[in-house]
Amino acid sequence: MANGGIIGTVNTPTSTTATGVWQQEEQYEAKVTDTWPQRTLFTTKSLRFNRGSSDNLSRTKGTSTSTTKGTYSFWFKLSKTTGLTLIENGTAAADRAIVYIQSDSTLKLFSKIGNSTKLDLGTNRVFRDTSAWYNVVISIDTTQGTDTNRVKLYVNGTQETSFASSTYPAQNDALRFFTSSEIEEIGIDFENGGLFDGYMSEVIKIDGQQLAPTSFGVTNSDGVWTPIIYSGTYGNNGFNLQFENAAALGTDSSPNGNTFTVNNLTSIDQSTDYPVVNYATLNPLATGSLITLSEGNLKATGNNASDSSTTTATIGITSGKFYWETKIVNIVSGYPYLGIYKDFDSLVQGNLQGGATGDRVMTVYIAGGSTTLVKPGTNLTITAPANDNIIMFAVDKDNNKFYMGVNGTWYNSGNPTSGATGTGSLADLDANGVVMFGSHNYNNSAIELNFGSPSFAISSGNTDGNGYGNFEYAVPSGYYSLNTKNLGEFG
Repeated sequence: MANGGIIGTVNTPTSTTATGVWQQEEQYEAKVTDTWPQRTLFTTKSLRFNRGSSDNLSRTKGTSTSTTKGTYSFWFKLSKTTGLTLIENGTAAADRAIVYIQSDSTLKLFSKIGNSTKLDLGTNRVFRDTSAWYNVVISIDTTQGTDTNRVKLYVNGTQETSFASSTYPAQNDALRFFTSSEIEEIGIDFENGGLFDGYMSEVIKIDGQQLAPTSFGVTNSDGVWTPIIYSGTYGNNGFNLQFENAAALGTDSSPNGNTFTVNNLTSIDQSTDYPVVNYATLNPLATGSLITLSEGNLKATGNNASDSSTTTATIGITSGKFYWETKIVNIVSGYPYLGIYKDFDSLVQGNLQGGATGDRVMTVYIAGGSTTLVKPGTNLTITAPANDNIIMFAVDKDNNKFYMGVNGTWYNSGNPTSGATGTGSLADLDANGVVMFGSHNYNNSAIELNFGSPSFAISSGNTDGNGYGNFEYAVPSGYYSLNTKNLGEFG
């Protein structure tokens, strides 16, 4: 028998269930391959901050457990890479503490007391990867005799030891991070703005303890630093923001109830883009200067009335089957053009116009409001897409086929589940190389991407076979949303 002679169902576990009878070795193998379902200990949500709408959280602290000891742990994924405030305490320039990304993309910890600088740690490390989640742990105990032990900074579980600036607090200094009755803000600098732009998750503060990063994360079997549930105490001003309640995004999940006031954020800003399930976004490093990205790098808008630029996704596909959707927000003079690139070469300089072949030119594109869908050597008449239409993409890299559709209907009577037959496929993809989404925008033409965690409202709520994603239309059988979890399993 397939299950070694034990009477029971032969199992194929999913991310949430594993029923029937299992041998110990089978369970072990499922755990090793990360296909054994994990008990849900915390929600896997994040909060999407958009600089353009001044998104932030704030609260007034109560009496602190300690003014000299405490810890922050938080995860973030950047949409911009300069001038971003993560956390601030205090509203007076002379008495405050702040954590922010500087203009050179380095991280700064800074605190003043009575207009005197007590803490100034600036990393040599830069934070420029907009496709990655970072975990920062700031561990403070100013009662320590050795100054470098008073403030410890960890990134993805590893202590930072190389600093461009390194002023440590004096022994027993009461840094503004932990003083009582002051305003604490997430995502905004009261003095200079410095609004955060990106995603935050698992934002935790511990009042009264200097903790190691192992209280908040662990290195998994792939060597990747991964969040775990925090199981300790919090102290008076501690909190745990999980962003699990879309109707009350500032809710504190700790026993303290230190809930934050939500400023300009709405339920649509709750995201399932999370350190363990990291979704594709648009890549600012592969975006031309005439496109503005916003909404967590999921919206692309042209910003020039006389020229155009291209943007592409942060994740490319070399194997597997993947699905995503694109909402057309604004069509101007036949733009935007939507399609896929055949390779990653010179993407910013490339464009999606014309039917030519080559690495920098899309395989297939839609010319905004026109009625022609073009691929090299062939034109296909289609119904003109319009504002608010949703364009569907299905890339079958296993069989090197490509499908597109609009509002639930596949172009060319396409059948993405037809495998090697490629019924209605719009292009035969190269067997080698990377395939990725691309958009070409002109003037103020605009689109919004949905790789599975959309920045716009969805009425249907379809998921892929792994239970990931939130799509307007049904995901074809065997196709998956474009995130690192699915990519590791099926890509």
